[in-house]
Amino acid sequence: MRTVTATAAAVTAALAAGAVGVAAGRLASDAALKAPPGRPLPTEPRLTVHATAAGQIVLTRDLATLRPGTYGLSGDGSHAVVGPVLTTAPPSADTVVRRLERVTHGTLSAGDAVWLTPNLHVGNPSGALGLDHADVDVPGELGPLPAWFVPGARRTWVIAVHGLGATREQALNLVGFLHRRRFPVLALSYRGDLGAPRPPDGLNHFGEAEWRDVDAAMRYAVRYGAERVVLLGWSTGATMVLRAAVHSGLRDLVSGLVLDSPVLDWPATLRALAAARHTPGALLPLAVRAAQGRTGLTADRRDEAADLRVPTLLVHGPDDAVAPWSASRRLAGSRPDLVTLHTVPQAAHAAMWNADPDAYEEALRRFLTPLM
Repeated sequence: MRTVTATAAAVTAALAAGAVGVAAGRLASDAALKAPPGRPLPTEPRLTVHATAAGQIVLTRDLATLRPGTYGLSGDGSHAVVGPVLTTAPPSADTVVRRLERVTHGTLSAGDAVWLTPNLHVGNPSGALGLDHADVDVPGELGPLPAWFVPGARRTWVIAVHGLGATREQALNLVGFLHRRRFPVLALSYRGDLGAPRPPDGLNHFGEAEWRDVDAAMRYAVRYGAERVVLLGWSTGATMVLRAAVHSGLRDLVSGLVLDSPVLDWPATLRALAAARHTPGALLPLAVRAAQGRTGLTADRRDEAADLRVPTLLVHGPDDAVAPWSASRRLAGSRPDLVTLHTVPQAAHAAMWNADPDAYEEALRRFLTPLM
């Protein structure tokens, strides 16, 4: 009897431990599967404003605040734009002084909690950039998808698709550049975004399902005069446009792809986001398995590089803590006939433009010129 009781207790304990592990894996997978649009990813550190002065802001010293380039600085109810680190400021072991370009809205005071964001602009193209635009609804698989349309004279449209933790405001960094080159731009919101339909399971599928919203945007563009389209995406948005270029019934109208910080290895991205939430390493495989069970994704999802048929500009760098750069190098190496890799050092995920806007835009100009 004692043996039977001990065995039963052991089985019960094992089942309980298994249930706890499954629950923990499910919770850890939420870091990516439920990343809220417009909120920082867990890899982005929370910072503190220590002081402000004319044209300067003092922030917590961190690898993030030492990055080169220009960034948005967001807080609860505030947004500003900060430029490069000011090397003329007195050195400190705990703080960094950056140039304060402007405060877009709200106020910044000592003690405020903030985070860096790739978004220099907030609002819409008219309010943020002074460009005429139309608010349009793209008929999508699950319902209307809100989008901004900025008109241009060319028959080649650029469809811009944001990524994890972002909104269509992410496209505003490049809308002005594209408008000056007379490209019509359609900046898309997709399933799960504010104002867009909710996915049936409420989860992000790393582009596996969301690419069909890009397909809907392509059909909208053709309906309103586009003869060709260039698909531009960041992060999981880059994954979406890559899949659309391969699987869409309108893929023959795609003249080029721009992939910024693409998520090409979703299990690695999920592990990175879960680890940034302080998930113990032993639970990371459970997080991947939980994501597979919840979304139907497979870790060995077919590599679509072999099916690429259009010129592709891939912009990525080795310091991306969310999407492994190694996957982008493999993609570029496997298709040197079509893929150009523009490497950006010291750049955070989906912030390749921010680290060096001039070099980014020159690479983009060279890429787009033959596609005009």
